Amino acid sequence: MVTPPPLSRRSVLLGAGAAGLLSVGSACSAPAAASDPDVVGAFGAQQAGIVRPAPPQRTVTLSVWDLPRGTDRAWLGAFLAALGRRAAALAAGGDPALADLPPSRLTVTVGLGPRIVAAVAPDLPGTQDLPVFPGDEPRDRGGDLLLQVCADEPLVAALATSELTAGPEMSLRWRRTGFRGPSSSDGSARNVLGFADGIVLPKTDAELAADVWLDGPPAVRGGTIAVVRAIRLDTAAFHALPVAAQERVIGRRKATAEPLSGPELDLGAKTPDGQYLIPAGAHVRRAHPLTVGAGVMLRRGYSSEEGLLFISFQRDLRTFVATQHRMSEGDALLRYATTTASATFLVLPGFGADVPLGRTLPA
Repeated sequence: MVTPPPLSRRSVLLGAGAAGLLSVGSACSAPAAASDPDVVGAFGAQQAGIVRPAPPQRTVTLSVWDLPRGTDRAWLGAFLAALGRRAAALAAGGDPALADLPPSRLTVTVGLGPRIVAAVAPDLPGTQDLPVFPGDEPRDRGGDLLLQVCADEPLVAALATSELTAGPEMSLRWRRTGFRGPSSSDGSARNVLGFADGIVLPKTDAELAADVWLDGPPAVRGGTIAVVRAIRLDTAAFHALPVAAQERVIGRRKATAEPLSGPELDLGAKTPDGQYLIPAGAHVRRAHPLTVGAGVMLRRGYSSEEGLLFISFQRDLRTFVATQHRMSEGDALLRYATTTASATFLVLPGFGADVPLGRTLPA
């Protein structure tokens, strides 16, 4: 096996002897987060940045990185542990790397790509890559490491990302930034098309357990499967449509987010002459779990300069793949959308002051 390059000076400082940093990271526990609205505790059974905080932060810096080709389990363990400690210290606030800015609900969510998961433990979830879907551009695909860095202040997210990725052991594959408008009471937010996004989501603990969290071996219990896709939207063409036509593409009222079927979503509702109130090609119909026959994704999407930054979490990659295939068969929204980057990752279980990030992976 090829010997990986040495850890950077920062990674060495964050190694097993960095007791001072560990004590700073301990400030990210739940009690500290509860007392300071700017702090989201990094520790827990699940990583922050998935269901915590709610509503999601206003900005995201999402980056995908390649790790050394010869990465082995010992190197990966030390690397992930150092990364987790640094993320916890940044989230706790007061870190010089954030230039004295409040942490602004900073969260760091870490995932491993299929190549790395297969090298560590080929029987774990997360070894399967995404297929290429019709209309995808192959410009940016895949990657070994996901860093989803969210905060209410974009500069905080950018500074934290720079601090976490300064070492020579990582090489950037692709990166996108995104923003969210104000969240509604149901947690949804309007996107650059002007429509509410993020309405049909798992929300209760039972729904999250059924559709989001992995419950298999201890190595992945509390983790999830992430899908990230950058989507270029032809917003000019979409906004040139009359509002009624836009609503038929989406399947909801633009002003109220109400389904075209009425106050409650009813995919079977028809007009007196037998036409579906929600058209056959409407996005709401094509992407709905009932028509796909798969689970419910926890979507945590953002708008971007390009269009949309799609982020979803699910316990089974099939949930996303089946949904995307169903959309590819006739979703009217895809006439205005082109995916320019795409990847999937095993999001690791949560960690704590005494349980480093990645500790659950097989030795």
